[in-house]
Formats: sequence, structure tokens, C-alpha cells
Amino acid sequence: MPVKLAVLKETRANERRVALVPVVADKLNKLGLELSLQAGAGEAVKLADSAYKNVHAIANPQGMVGDADIVCSVQPPSLEVVEAMKEGAILLSFVYAHKEVELVKKLRDKKITSFAMELVPRITRAQAMDALSSQAALAGYYAALMGATHLARILPMMTTAVGSIRPAKCLVMGLGVAGLQALATARRLGAMTEGYDVRPETKEQAESLGAKFVDTGVDARGTGGYARELTQEEKDKIAAVVTKHIQSADIIITTAAIPGRPSPKLISKAQVDGMKAGAVIIDLAAEGGGNTEYTVPGETVQVGQVSVVGPLNVPSMLGEHASELYAKNQLNLIELFIKDKAINIDWSDEVLAKACLTHAGEIKNEAAKKAVEG
Repeated sequence: MPVKLAVLKETRANERRVALVPVVADKLNKLGLELSLQAGAGEAVKLADSAYKNVHAIANPQGMVGDADIVCSVQPPSLEVVEAMKEGAILLSFVYAHKEVELVKKLRDKKITSFAMELVPRITRAQAMDALSSQAALAGYYAALMGATHLARILPMMTTAVGSIRPAKCLVMGLGVAGLQALATARRLGAMTEGYDVRPETKEQAESLGAKFVDTGVDARGTGGYARELTQEEKDKIAAVVTKHIQSADIIITTAAIPGRPSPKLISKAQVDGMKAGAVIIDLAAEGGGNTEYTVPGETVQVGQVSVVGPLNVPSMLGEHASELYAKNQLNLIELFIKDKAINIDWSDEVLAKACLTHAGEIKNEAAKKAVEG
């Protein structure tokens, strides 16, 4: 019997991505998988069901997953869909256990083996499976464009018959994947760029992209590639240095997020109040509450003459390429446990072991277990 893989249509608000694109479907077929796709799953990115070759389009998601060995989605599936999955099946999706307590309990109780895409370890070997990074790169790119379109001036220097226009200043705060891509894009658009991060090792990366690095003298390196939380003394020291850069910027892009926790506040109300008229903040950490004290998730707030934009699910705004990258991330993960056209999970594989959220009736990730079971 062939291994059966089912792909769900996304149903959550503002989600345009799909977990399977035709080029990846062809590669999964070559692995010996039998593919099913919920009808209309790719419509938001202009992929008709007919674009998928050798893939069965099925209208009823519960019926589709009932005999599936592997179920793929972008956002976590509904409780009803998980209930319809067969015991021991495999789920691949983003989950974020701290937000989906009841879902994780259902996955545990149904003995579903779930691989949460946000848990893929950020190690060199797993880069091709790192959906957080692939989606963050797109978000950083789009953040620079959002900043440009919210700004009532151009980014590059321009010489005209009546004089020259100075280039806009763009400050990016948080130099992970999204921040570095934002810096690179703003630079390509002609802005003068500055980068800031509490991790001093990002200085060389910022400078390699033509940006000046804002050095505050505070080292906040944490584990897993993320920054640790700062003490109040460190925050005060940083504020004294960063404020002048904040208040001279035309565009600020903030990207600092800590998985499972509220986004750290990088910019205070007082700092925003002192910004120049017409300046724009694009807060990519809005889903966690935002990096500014004025951010309202999903809204654009006017603070005097300053715009604070709190976009949600930015990768989905670039649904075509976001879907392509995400589908390839999942393909590379699936290839780790499909051997000779059969499922064979090697739990000694660091990537599979660390990406596993639930298996055989247990919550395997300790942080998730604490959030769900206490």
C-alpha cells in the first residue's frame, strides 16, 4: 500500500498560503506517495486544482484525512480535522503549542505524531527545512516595501532640475533573518540604512549589507539563535544610545520576537513621541503584541504625525512564494522519514527528534508539555 499524504485548505483569517505547490507535488509523487488535496486549497495563490498533476482533489477534509498517513497544512488544523485523523498518523504544520492547548491535547490523545514546523532546530543541516527562516525572509523583504509605501517621500537620493532630494533613513531593529532581509531591501531601494541588535555578532552581518551598526555595548545573546530578555538596567543603557537613531529615522522596521512569549518592547511611547513628522514604524512583531508601546496588532495607529503599522501574517501577503518555500521546507522534512516508499522515522535524527511535538500519546517537547500540562 502506498503512503497517503493529504494537504488541507487553510481556513484561518488572512491566510493565503497552501502547503503544497505543483513542483513539490511532483517530487512527492517520485517518493512513492499518493497525494490528496482539499479542493480549492491553492485558490488564494491562483493555483487551480487542475494545476496539480497526479493529485486527487477532495471536497470533504474529514473524509480526506481519515485514511491519510501524513497530513500537511500551514496553520494548525481544526479540532474536527484532527479528530478525523487515524491513530498514529503524522501531521506537519505550524502549531505554536502555547496558543493551541486544546489542539495539542487532541494530538496527544489521538496518538498523532506531529512535527511542528516552528520547532525545526536552527542548525546548519536543517536549513532546508527551516520554515521560520524561509517565511521570515519574505516578511523582512515586504516590511521594507510597506515602509516605503507608507512614507510620504521617496527612499533614494534623487537629483532634479530644481535640486537634490536626500535619501531616507531606515533603521532596522532586530537583525535575524527578517531584519537582515529588510536591511538589504531598504538598501536596494536607495535608503541610508542602520541596523541594531542586542547581539553584537550581528554587527558584521549588518555592515556586509552596507548598513551602519548601532552599538550600545550590551550583549544579550541567548540560546537557539534568539536574544535573551534584557534587565531594566540594560534596557536603560540601550535607550540612551538608540533614542537618537530612532528619532532621526524616516522608517523603522522592528523584528524582535521570542517564540511563546510576548514581543519585547524596543521602542517606548516617549521615543515615538519624539520621532520626526511623517516617520513610519513597521512592527513585524505585532503578532506577539509588538515591539512598540503603541502597536495595535493588525492595525495602523497614528501617533501625532507618526504611523505605527502592526501587520499580521506578513508572509501570507506574498502567498505565491511563501507557499513555494514552505512546501519545499516540508518536502525536505518528509524526505527524512520516507525511505523506500515507506514511513521509517529515525528518532536518533536530531532534526526529527527536536521537531516532534507529540508522539505515541505523549507531548515530546518540554516547553510545550509545560504549557499544555502544567
